Amino acid sequence: MTGIGLLTPAGRGVEANWERVLSAVSTSAADPTLGEAAWAMSCTVPHFDPRRELGPGKSWKVDRFAQLAVVAARDAVLDAGLDHKTWDGARVAVVLGNSLGGCTTYEAQQTVHADEGADLVSPLLVPMWMPNMVAGYVAIDIGARGPSMVTATACASGTTAIGTGRDLLRSGTCDIAVVGGAESALSPTIMAGLARMGALSTRRDGSDTASRPFDISRDGFVAAEAAGILILERQNDAVARHARMYAAVTGYAATSDAHHVTAPRPDGASLTAAVRAAIRDAELTENDIAYVNAHGTSTPLNDKAESQALHQVFGYRTAVSSTKGVTGHALAAAGAIEAAFTALAIRDNTAPPTANLDIQDPAVEIDVISKTPRSLAIDSALSVSAGFGGHNAVIALSAI
Repeated sequence: MTGIGLLTPAGRGVEANWERVLSAVSTSAADPTLGEAAWAMSCTVPHFDPRRELGPGKSWKVDRFAQLAVVAARDAVLDAGLDHKTWDGARVAVVLGNSLGGCTTYEAQQTVHADEGADLVSPLLVPMWMPNMVAGYVAIDIGARGPSMVTATACASGTTAIGTGRDLLRSGTCDIAVVGGAESALSPTIMAGLARMGALSTRRDGSDTASRPFDISRDGFVAAEAAGILILERQNDAVARHARMYAAVTGYAATSDAHHVTAPRPDGASLTAAVRAAIRDAELTENDIAYVNAHGTSTPLNDKAESQALHQVFGYRTAVSSTKGVTGHALAAAGAIEAAFTALAIRDNTAPPTANLDIQDPAVEIDVISKTPRSLAIDSALSVSAGFGGHNAVIALSAI
């Protein structure tokens, strides 16, 4: 991993994000665009001006989820010390995760259709809405002419994209993989649907403490928008060009719960299998893993099932935290953002805390870091993701 581009509610760039995550100060706030319901909260990217970043001629043609991805990809390429104007674009792949596409554009244009008629619907509706266009727009912007694709495994999408990109590198299909995820689905209709299924927190009156992974009083997640883009290269290539390397993606695994459309398998067995498989793929043992960045959504069902899965593998001997207490849940972008945070934990030998964890649920039988960062030697770590449909994805990262 030679480059990181982050546009999240915690800020823009590596150090701004890392500082906010280590501070354990939440980004969640009441969101008047979603109404006045108890669940009308979100975590949004601050100070993002698409006209300034993309230009007035392009910004209005691209939905916000793709805008965030394009800018984060530019930042990641720059952070890696690469130049897309001089690289061999045919050897650059783009693999990005997304789940809900340009749903805010779709919702707005549906209103236009209903109120003003079909002739006034934007001709750009379809390309602005299609989830695959996040990879398409990024590939166009940076001149990447290798394989370009979108992974759609719900909230595991970003992690799936990282694993897929790593496999493209291993197969020799590309020399550089631009991987990660992007999501901006804070539309009133989508959020209402999530609220109706009981997925969202209803703590709007105390929105800054609403996202509280593994806490006994957790009641749902706070939705976020974000983009996290990583640059992956083979280690020999990175060494040859004297690149700075954050960490190595040494293992990847995915499983399916085959249990329920939205609820995780209660015993966490399939997630346990993914964790163990990722460790084996990395040629490590459970004792080598010093830290786990958990999916930790702050929902009653996920946090209990995930903690059971992690307990089966690690017991209490491995430090665990969820950074969603700060960032909220960025859905398809979450895995990519959290992989970046895991790499930074390895870089600094510092595990980030879980914000708003006041009283750990007794059913959560793992060592969850709360309130303040923990200094410890981290040679290898995991980033864990899960998603609706029973998708589980885990990557192992190791120091170089």
